[in-house]
Amino acid sequence: MTISKTEYARRRRNLMALMEPNSIAIIPSANEQTRSRDTEFPFRQDSDFRYLSGFDEPESVLALIPGRRHGQFVLFCRERDVTRELWHGRRAGPEGAVENFGADDAFPIGDIDEILPGLVEGRERVYYSMGRSADFDSRIMGWVNRIRSKAATGAVPPGEFTDLDHMLHELRLYKSAAELRLMRKAARITAAAHCRAMRFCRPGVYEYQLEAELHHEFAMRGARHPAYASIVGGGDNACILHYVDNADRLRDGDLVLIDAGCEYRGYAADVTRTFPVGGRFSREQRAIYDIVLRAQHAAFEATRAGNHWNQPHDATVRVITEGLVELGLLKGKVDRLIDKGAYRDFYMHRAGHWLGMDVHDVGDYRVGAEPRLLEPGMVMTVEPGIYIAPDNRSVAKKWRGIGVRIEDDVAITADGMEVLSAAVPTAADDIEALMVS
Repeated sequence: MTISKTEYARRRRNLMALMEPNSIAIIPSANEQTRSRDTEFPFRQDSDFRYLSGFDEPESVLALIPGRRHGQFVLFCRERDVTRELWHGRRAGPEGAVENFGADDAFPIGDIDEILPGLVEGRERVYYSMGRSADFDSRIMGWVNRIRSKAATGAVPPGEFTDLDHMLHELRLYKSAAELRLMRKAARITAAAHCRAMRFCRPGVYEYQLEAELHHEFAMRGARHPAYASIVGGGDNACILHYVDNADRLRDGDLVLIDAGCEYRGYAADVTRTFPVGGRFSREQRAIYDIVLRAQHAAFEATRAGNHWNQPHDATVRVITEGLVELGLLKGKVDRLIDKGAYRDFYMHRAGHWLGMDVHDVGDYRVGAEPRLLEPGMVMTVEPGIYIAPDNRSVAKKWRGIGVRIEDDVAITADGMEVLSAAVPTAADDIEALMVS
């Protein structure tokens, strides 16, 4: 299960079809990142670069040149080197870039200063995402200035720079059938990991031990890395939205919130479940949990083609505000409380975000001044939550320190939506039954 060479070629054609005539797009790869001294973090390719090429090596640059007679897809990459490959792993080399990745031309990365300016010269427009890498920005401008310096001899520098992000990210926003297959797989692996963590959980284990169970399941099912730093927050830690210390011992009577997803072949899952450490929700925990679950179901009803991006969030806001009023945690008329944003003391984030190659994936949320309409092929999270800070003196002590979030991955379809991560339960009774199974 992977993305085919044919699909990568189609993506490049789709992007070049949006580019102006006599233009060039330049996309650099990600760089290796130092972890400490002479060790590096595992390399993770830039998502835009991978989307267009499938090429998974650093020190690479991709150029797309619509209409170029000698080939429109040019790749610069590291040369083969027997000694370096012995120490650090195999390289495709320029020959492999052509044979295995569909490049029309491929050159050693060491020759880029001599070759790429010649590809830029005479182009009316350069598409490039300025501001991501100061070093590469400087190299781009150096090449352009070199061309400008030769204008007296007939060299023609580009007349305009255009940010590439909008065009490319609009393409990435709509997932193909192959991408959806990979995202379903990522969600299934992630669901299995969450179920494993629920079964393993008991009072006295540490948050990092649940994290280890998650990551073990990811790797054993073919997803070596998490898509983001896993959140495992027991008790009050569940009220810290991006808690990643994962160092505390879990206590009986507390909830634990796990926000974790794997990355499978370049595509992310993002799933959150909240469950009782001891296997049974208390009355107060269950009351909060059930409100959040109702909010998620209301958002699901609003998550469909033709509705706008804000509608699922608005649905969660209403259900959560109504629920907090019913419990006495908010006081007043629901509509007035929503207008005032009173719920934000308990629910301070959006109900979701785009999901794809990046866990917070690319794509605009508004078109002009209006929230964009949902369309088939888009994938998003649906993740309402309620967080009652342990020092919140406006509520009775029995509510303090309860943090609940429920998050699933959802694909928009022609006739509704598909919950990709449905294999891990959300109903409180089902969670309790799973934990004792």
